[in-house]
Amino acid sequence: MTPFETGTTDRLLSTTRSVRRRLDFDQPVDTDVLRDCVQLAAYAPNASNAQDWRWVIVTDPDPRAAIAEHYRAGIVPPMQELLERRRADGDAVGVRHSEAVLYLAERFHEVPALVIPCIRGQLDPDLDLAWTASLFGSILPAVWSFQLALHSRGLASTFTTAHLLAADEVAELLGIPDDYLQMCLIPVAYLRGDDLKPPARKDSDEIIAWNTWA
Repeated sequence: MTPFETGTTDRLLSTTRSVRRRLDFDQPVDTDVLRDCVQLAAYAPNASNAQDWRWVIVTDPDPRAAIAEHYRAGIVPPMQELLERRRADGDAVGVRHSEAVLYLAERFHEVPALVIPCIRGQLDPDLDLAWTASLFGSILPAVWSFQLALHSRGLASTFTTAHLLAADEVAELLGIPDDYLQMCLIPVAYLRGDDLKPPARKDSDEIIAWNTWA
């Protein structure tokens, strides 16, 4: 195959990161852009090519506000506690992270679009790990493709899960059927300011184990 221009693809892959403080709450997100990004996400591999997913996109103010309340209830108490510990420990990087999470939580209802990827299936404690991995593996690649597609169009996002502590309430609010599992919640908005820079990451030699665990 003809290789892609790696300068562009490497920049996309290394700068698609969680964005909380730089979401533009004032600029609406075009529904056609969201539709295009979901279409690109649909090309992601999934078990048996079943494509048993649905993407619930919430743009109306009232349900966004209701979901935001559930999100805040799940994330604010533990994150506030973590923030205090990080401050006491002098963990400047951790403090910035906690403050960014709490900032987004406070303004969650202002995010122009909330996207909840769902997949048909349910978690079962008696289910073999292989089948559980297959279920998650049939939606998470599509979620990441969706976020890459967003970033390539000047939008930002972050992968959140706190609302899942109230998954039943959110399912009732949005009419999500019982046989579908919510995977996460992705707040989507245009990026404010300049392009994102790659975050600090460990070198590959620190995380690769060749042929055996080391």
